[in-house]
Amino acid sequence: MRNWVILGLIALITLIFTNPVLAQDADKMVTGFGFFSAIVLAAGLGVGFAALGCGIGMGHGIRGACEGVARNPEVAGRITVTMILGLALIESLTIYALVIALILLYANPIIPKFLTTLGLGG
Repeated sequence: MRNWVILGLIALITLIFTNPVLAQDADKMVTGFGFFSAIVLAAGLGVGFAALGCGIGMGHGIRGACEGVARNPEVAGRITVTMILGLALIESLTIYALVIALILLYANPIIPKFLTTLGLGG
């Protein structure tokens, strides 16, 4: 557990110091390079964290179902149906994160407003 906390703190510090580095060059920000890099980073991290959390949740759900079937084999069918329904709901959270990431990458409604504010869009 301690290793995960240390890894999380290192990732957080890296992300904190990445933002000023991306915004350091004013020319890159005017062309939107730093802005789009932040969008790509946000999309990738969002899907990654969603998949990580949902994978952990699915693992706990399957473990509980296996333990339930091992203790009471007569209700294996009902436990399996409930487990599959729960796994489908958990998986939908990852799909929602993927949809939001794709919206950020390809159909972001903020990008035209951002470029208009900078005087680059029409």
